[in-house]
Amino acid sequence: MNKYQDFTREELQQEKELLMKKYKEYQDLHLNLNMARGKPGADQLALSMPMLDVLNSSSDCRDKYGTDARNYGELLGLREARELFADLMGISWEETVVVGSSSLTFMYDCVSRAMLQGVLGSEKPWCRYDKPKFICPVPGYDRHFTICESLGIEMIPVELNEEGPDMDAVRELVKDESVKGMWCVPKYTNPLGGCYSDDVVRALASMETAAKDFRIFWDNAYCVHYIYKDVPVLNMLEECRKAGHPDRVFLFGSTSKITFPGAGVGFFGASRANVEFMKKQINAEAISWDKMNMLRHVRFFGSAQGILDLMDKHAQLLRPKFDAVLDALEEEISPRGCGRWVSPAGGYFITFMAPDGCAARINALCKEAGVVMTGPGATHPYHNDPKDSVLRIAPSFPPVDELQKAMEVFCVAVRLAAVEKLLA
Repeated sequence: MNKYQDFTREELQQEKELLMKKYKEYQDLHLNLNMARGKPGADQLALSMPMLDVLNSSSDCRDKYGTDARNYGELLGLREARELFADLMGISWEETVVVGSSSLTFMYDCVSRAMLQGVLGSEKPWCRYDKPKFICPVPGYDRHFTICESLGIEMIPVELNEEGPDMDAVRELVKDESVKGMWCVPKYTNPLGGCYSDDVVRALASMETAAKDFRIFWDNAYCVHYIYKDVPVLNMLEECRKAGHPDRVFLFGSTSKITFPGAGVGFFGASRANVEFMKKQINAEAISWDKMNMLRHVRFFGSAQGILDLMDKHAQLLRPKFDAVLDALEEEISPRGCGRWVSPAGGYFITFMAPDGCAARINALCKEAGVVMTGPGATHPYHNDPKDSVLRIAPSFPPVDELQKAMEVFCVAVRLAAVEKLLA
């Protein structure tokens, strides 16, 4: 099959007419399908239902160190929970904090505290710089950008590839003292799906920065979320320590896509000096977190291996959904040369790169045919995708049959938008 760019104008016009006919047939179905957010499906949520039974009215609500999870105290989390998630992150329990249900909330807290009070080593709060800035690899996670925008932090986009951000650009940017932080999703990046290479991790850990209080916000949300292959990523806290910058990184993770979104456990890792410094700051906002939920998770998992065993079951449920998306793209888009994508080894998304100038049109066509997707530009700061190219596909929530139908609509929308552009 010839690619669209090799079609004659007459052939393109004929293709457009065929696609419009097919598209209108989908419109007449009055579909209501959703590929917008990376939400676990109902079958995934069912995997963790037994956790609700591990504590009951006759349960011992003390951890193995004798701490009563029902009461106040333990500002940094139950020690048993800190040990569990420390094992998962590959750090010590003294470098680990277990908090509420959301790592995103704690990320916001960390950035806002830095803006108001600074971090360990700050000469002044970040807000007292004329324009505090963050480096934002793109395509990236829209909620990271929302945090910065809400707090008045200027965002500087840097191109992200399958091995990590453009390090030449990053090294140049950190020569500016007002560049205070950087967002990173190192494993199965949101939404590209790649993993940071060893060279990139070491470069981030070792680079010289003008700001002595520069922090990398290492959002390792998908650290155990393999689907096809578990890709190892270097331990960033250890690499920073080796490079002589032990306080540079803040690690974040949660069980939101492991157990229950909104009712999971968030965890944080950093140097012991960072943890001690932040403990004083956290003391102003909280007395303790939901330790009953921490204890529930500890008893349900039993160990870090218990988490990995559960993730094997998640992978079995997600694999057919990712297969459905990748198969549709390979069959409908690849032969026509009207888009490209990354086939991720894990994570929650597939990033589709449409022909330049087509993403908004594709999104609108999908919406008008009853398929909801994350809006164009969401993968970039200020919703500004300069090429109008990147779209994020989230396969996890719909059942496979609905997902296949949604991908039929999506592929027709992509082909139609590409033909319209060539005809224009």
